Amino acid sequence: MSNLYQIYLISDATGETLDRIFIAIKAQFKNINYKVHTYSFTRTENQILKILENAEQEKNSIILYSIVDSNLAKYLAKNSDMKKIPCFGVLGDLILSFSKLLNQKASHQPSGQYALDEDYYKRIEAIQFTMNHDDGNLVKEIKQSDVILLGVSRTSKTPTAIFLANKGLKTSNIPLITEDSIPEILKKNPKTSCVVGLNTEPERLVEIRKNRMNSLKENTNKLYTDLEQIKKEVDMAKNTFKKYKWPSIDVTRKSVEETAASVIKIYEIFKENA
Repeated sequence: MSNLYQIYLISDATGETLDRIFIAIKAQFKNINYKVHTYSFTRTENQILKILENAEQEKNSIILYSIVDSNLAKYLAKNSDMKKIPCFGVLGDLILSFSKLLNQKASHQPSGQYALDEDYYKRIEAIQFTMNHDDGNLVKEIKQSDVILLGVSRTSKTPTAIFLANKGLKTSNIPLITEDSIPEILKKNPKTSCVVGLNTEPERLVEIRKNRMNSLKENTNKLYTDLEQIKKEVDMAKNTFKKYKWPSIDVTRKSVEETAASVIKIYEIFKENA
């Protein structure tokens, strides 16, 4: 049986950055048995000592931290070393290096990335817009969108739209049932908006839809999960994207994050050529 590693994630803010970094790290190791202990808003030496007491009692403890207060970070590193607990800072060296390159002193302000600035309010506005324009709602306002996602049912349109909204992009998503599902304004002016088609392999779509129906305990529409019918839907979608010369993304083996990254690239190219 593999060792159980106790992973301590210590942050002086929400811990979101640190959590993402650990996800990226563990993805590189196939066999790792671990338990995560998350400590957010850690900003005093007393908090540090209590965490280290817990870590010391466990076997195979490892500490990852993102603390911008240099004195507190040094305190954690020093005491971890004394207790022989492996401890790794994920921001300190980067902040110091950037400080030298930019020739300016870092603010060392916890939660600095969450400042209520223009970008923050832009994201909030984009999220509100995207929620209001989900699943073909408010198509009369479609031209206000930064990005318009188009695709047959269960091609990750909504989660991708929400992810894009968190990046500050006002995103509408429209279910593609037939070509008539597309708003007339897009068909008449197909290149004046950033429209991106989402598609997937029919066999994979069958599985996703069946799982969806099972979770909802609904089995009324057999055509919704019929492979031959889905093949027709997928072909119709591909032909529609080609007809209007809209870029499309095969989401079969893509995570929402990967799909969103591809959409953002398409959007950036669209803006350059607009």
